[in-house]
Amino acid sequence: MADATPNPPTVRTPSTILVVDDERNIRRTLQMVLEGEGYATLEAETAEQALALLSAPDRPVDLAIFDVKLPKMSGLEALEKMRADEALRSTPVIVISGHATVHDAVNAIKLGAADFFEKPLARERVLVSVRNVLAREALSREVTGLRAIVSRKHEMIGASPPMRRLFAEIEKVAPTKAGVLITGESGTGKELISRAIHNLSPRKEAPFIKVNCAAIPRELIESELFGHERGSFTGAQARKRGFFEQAHGGTLFMDEIGDMDLAAQAKVLRALQQGEISRVGSEHVIHVDVRVLAATNKDLEVEVKAGRFREDLYFRLAVFPVKSPALRDRVEDIPLLAHSFLEAFCAENGMKPKPMDDAVMRALCARKWPGNVRELKNVVERVAILSNERITIADLPEDPHENPFEEDEAGGGEVADDAEEAALAERTPRPAPAASAGARPSLRDYRDRAERGYIVETLRELDWNISRAAIVLGVERTNLHKKIRAYAIKRGEG
Repeated sequence: MADATPNPPTVRTPSTILVVDDERNIRRTLQMVLEGEGYATLEAETAEQALALLSAPDRPVDLAIFDVKLPKMSGLEALEKMRADEALRSTPVIVISGHATVHDAVNAIKLGAADFFEKPLARERVLVSVRNVLAREALSREVTGLRAIVSRKHEMIGASPPMRRLFAEIEKVAPTKAGVLITGESGTGKELISRAIHNLSPRKEAPFIKVNCAAIPRELIESELFGHERGSFTGAQARKRGFFEQAHGGTLFMDEIGDMDLAAQAKVLRALQQGEISRVGSEHVIHVDVRVLAATNKDLEVEVKAGRFREDLYFRLAVFPVKSPALRDRVEDIPLLAHSFLEAFCAENGMKPKPMDDAVMRALCARKWPGNVRELKNVVERVAILSNERITIADLPEDPHENPFEEDEAGGGEVADDAEEAALAERTPRPAPAASAGARPSLRDYRDRAERGYIVETLRELDWNISRAAIVLGVERTNLHKKIRAYAIKRGEG
């Protein structure tokens, strides 16, 4: 195996700093100091020239240093114009002055200046200020980028009728204090719905706390929800705030609430009714203001009848029930979801954007997706890893939920409800036998044998992947399943 070529060293582009002062000696001094530290510089002697340079698209400025006293427009007036301009608003500015007053300094900070200092300029003072301002801006950009990534991960995508109805319900219930019970199959995005409700509510600036009730052992559920005091049980070495306290003023999302123990359900009901909790090992009552959103993939009405879930808690939670639609009920959203997952995965993993063939999208839309959106995301990420510059049908893994060969051996499978397929199954329950010596096969038998042979050959070339074979053969996948059963085709033959 050939040796791997080492990655080329990363070339760091120096930050560009614009120096604005009507005194040539000040500009020259600042340029020498800054360029000596590796920064790139631009200069302007008026505020008007500076604003033109800042607006130029070919050379972005990372930091501007403005003198207060400038011909015509002052440095503070230029700063005010920058803060009113959407394109220049985020550019950091340091203000300097030879005759500074407290009023000037206060105005500069009010207008958003990152720093303010007087002439004569001390070299170290300038460099420390520049480094600090640029470091803060870099950190701010990083935080903004991370927030964008997190926000994108929690973005709800869809334009189908079920999703439009869901969006309308979220918009109506979000501003209220009503409890919401989110139901739906696993993988449909119940957590995304809860986050959307929180983000559209008056509590959006307060904490959003998620707890998976099914993942917490029964003996620890009360401690996790309500907290505990030191020494209240073995292992409780310090006081702990529970999820209800952590979510005070915000939203508590209780996922898989149908798996919660009955004893814990009683305490949750008390917290919802009275807004009060007590830590394990304490008699002290703590008042909490928490909106609870609950989710489950169980039928809680059935659980109530079976005595596994409290009826009073069910009615408390289900003030506003919301149904998360299954992916099979919103097939038209699959292209939007697939492209979004692909774009996000490539960006997060440093890959170039990859186009997806139409055949791949048709195959994705044809699948049943019992694992819903979560399963679709996993498949898209897998083909992004397996593919080269372009995602083709050959990169798509076989659908694990459909195997007509196993169904045939078990005697199950779909019933041929199409007249043509039923006739095919009736006349060809097994491979057509070869014609006897001296006899010629009928046209129908010849056609059936040719079709069977072509199907077997295609399946074998595609490693018996039904979805890809259906696309190559130009037939619906369900029809291909019927033909496989009708011709009694077995995996691996040929």
